[in-house]
Amino acid sequence: MRKMTWAVAFLLAAAAARAAIPAEQDDCLGCHTDPGQTFTLASGEGLPLWIDQAAFARSVHGENLRCTDCHSDKSSDHATGEVKFKTRREVTRAYYEQCKGCHFANYTKTLDGVHYAVMSKGNDKAALCVDCHGAHDISRPAQPRTRISGMCSRCHHAEADVYARSVHGRASAGNPDVPVCTDCHKAHDTTDPRDGALAMRTPEICGRCHSDAKLMKKYGLSTGVVATYLADFHGMSATFQKGQRRQDGKRLAAVCTDCHGVHDIQKADDPRSAVMSANLRKTCARCHAGASETFPRAWLSHYTPSLEKAPLVWFVQVFYRLLIPFMVGGLVLQIALHLWRVVVNR
Repeated sequence: MRKMTWAVAFLLAAAAARAAIPAEQDDCLGCHTDPGQTFTLASGEGLPLWIDQAAFARSVHGENLRCTDCHSDKSSDHATGEVKFKTRREVTRAYYEQCKGCHFANYTKTLDGVHYAVMSKGNDKAALCVDCHGAHDISRPAQPRTRISGMCSRCHHAEADVYARSVHGRASAGNPDVPVCTDCHKAHDTTDPRDGALAMRTPEICGRCHSDAKLMKKYGLSTGVVATYLADFHGMSATFQKGQRRQDGKRLAAVCTDCHGVHDIQKADDPRSAVMSANLRKTCARCHAGASETFPRAWLSHYTPSLEKAPLVWFVQVFYRLLIPFMVGGLVLQIALHLWRVVVNR
């Protein structure tokens, strides 16, 4: 049997892809299949007019949407060959509104996100639906999960590069347990990290994974990090401030990301880690100016006091656990005896 030529293979693949697309779309795809088909906009930019049939057939919309479900706004005149948009970004912004027809719940979430906020202030580069999800090649969310970070990196290059070198980024490929951008920042209602609200939520965000006993056992990590943080001065102060917003924007105490990092988190025993013993004084000095080499020793970190770790603190805790019930019990007994004497004397 002769080898199949490239041209024949291409035609068979195109035919198979086309067979997976509803017949009512044939009229549109009959024209929009030439990879070289573009329209020159007033800005001088080329607007691609061709559709990759195979990619569209594999997309989540390939089997249940007609072209006119999205392209129904008279954006172009096929009779005259005119397009009303002047730039490619205008095209993107126009079809951003089309998504809300079916995805209204997620659309309304974007109205509370940082991307919509900066767009409403005139930033034309703010991410819209198609910037993250694509247009004719939309796949199901998180398939694969690494695609999420790849999408975010298109705009957030520096943060993506730092994340890729972190303990989370290095392990993210093929591992569903590792957090990607949207696990911390959310997807549609992405929080603005500059106003401090996201920082105050980091104990809750980090705790979703680091308090999961089954997940942490899988990687040999402690599940007590959040509980010990909340019991510490830092955690108590942060809890007290949660829900309150200071006029100067400052926070009362450090949260997870202040010590461990944000996108650059490393294992605690990694020489690059900000919480490595050799680097801890420098980390503390970010808030505690003039911190000495012995300063970090005054902090229990995420350890629970025991005979092996901080025995003096452990003895004080035991002492008070015995003393306080004894004093309260004695007070209750004294009051009870006093009331009994009053009743008897009557």
